[in-house]
Amino acid sequence: MSLSSLFVFLEKFRYHNSMEMEQYLKDINRRFPDITLLHSIGQSVEGRELWVLILGQHPREHRTGIPEFKYVGNMHGNEAVGRVLLLQLIDYLTSSYLSDPLVTRLLNSSRVHILPSMNPDGFESSARECMNIKGRYNKNGVDLNRNFPDAFKSTTDREREKEVRAVMDWLKTENFVLSANLHGGAVVASYPYDNSNGGSELQGGLSISPDDDVFVHLAKTYSYRHSEMHNGNGCYDSQDFSHGITNGYQWYPLPGGMQDYNYVWAQCFELTLEISCCKYPPEAQLPGLWAANKPALLAYMQQVHLGVKGVVMDSYGKPVQNAVVEVLGRRNVCPFRTDRNGEYYRLLLPGNYTIKVMYPGHKTLTQTVQVPYGPDAFSALTHNFLLQNSDYSSPATQVPQFCTTPDLGIQESDSAPLLPSVFTTLTILLLQRLLTLS
Repeated sequence: MSLSSLFVFLEKFRYHNSMEMEQYLKDINRRFPDITLLHSIGQSVEGRELWVLILGQHPREHRTGIPEFKYVGNMHGNEAVGRVLLLQLIDYLTSSYLSDPLVTRLLNSSRVHILPSMNPDGFESSARECMNIKGRYNKNGVDLNRNFPDAFKSTTDREREKEVRAVMDWLKTENFVLSANLHGGAVVASYPYDNSNGGSELQGGLSISPDDDVFVHLAKTYSYRHSEMHNGNGCYDSQDFSHGITNGYQWYPLPGGMQDYNYVWAQCFELTLEISCCKYPPEAQLPGLWAANKPALLAYMQQVHLGVKGVVMDSYGKPVQNAVVEVLGRRNVCPFRTDRNGEYYRLLLPGNYTIKVMYPGHKTLTQTVQVPYGPDAFSALTHNFLLQNSDYSSPATQVPQFCTTPDLGIQESDSAPLLPSVFTTLTILLLQRLLTLS
């Protein structure tokens, strides 16, 4: 594909099949080798590659202090707008780097991963109709957004589809901080939780996460930078949404969703962005949809710099993995913990927060930090923690058992919700520790 034809390829704002998309991504990688890296995270049922393009100043490897961000499109094969917009976003980011200050700062301060199509098989079988469901599911007839492990209902006996397993494995290789998956059929930003088992998270018809304030902010960031979403008018056949946002469960309960899985088990804040009333609109509408979403896509990426980040080190200054980093007052189902580089990232709105760090064989460290609004500076507050070895007068902290995904050994019957069982385990561990200290 020549340079001139490459530009024509994108300027037409048309739908591109999987072969065309693959060729485009490879050409972009060739043209911008210094700021892009193309790789496949797996294959679809029919053997199509799930291509991810990484963009950033250092695309080939993670750098300490540089947060990881991702966009995922086309999870439902017939919801095709996200696929088109993510290709347009790739073109805009690569062609504007070093000439557009916003784009330059975004790619210099974060590492951006874009998966344009999570369900290429479904896309290839889709009908070009506004609300037709043909192509929604993968080749095996499975809704990929109902196939992830669920924090509120055990799905250990459910076989994971190839595309879902690829994403789950992907989340183990990259420590994503913020994410969004793009859908169609409505115009609204939806945030966790998508599901509930009627526990304390269920409040007034909403399923509220410990980080609800952050999620509402993230959703409003997108909706108010979108040309229409914040008006909350919805589409001709859907409800109105105040501020153009909704709690996922309040809209409709959704078990096995990808955004809850990201948040609970991967420590990644994710929204579901519904970006078009029509799932597969006429190509003539694509330029307008890009114009409506472009500012919101960029503004949302910048939110990866909310809150506080840093490294947890032992008494010798060596970074430690799996140290629990807990923001007091926010009891997550799975405690946030440091990655293999000893890093933690915690999305928080501006304010004062008390952070408790726990690591076996070391004293619990509790410190209060004042968090500014990081996105303006393209950097979250950096705050490192230096631990001290425990001694006889100060016993080592009993760290709660780490959460594992249901696929890795949590066995619950469908009638026994997973969420209370996690808290029960933590309670037992705490009681055991108290007894040893008495």
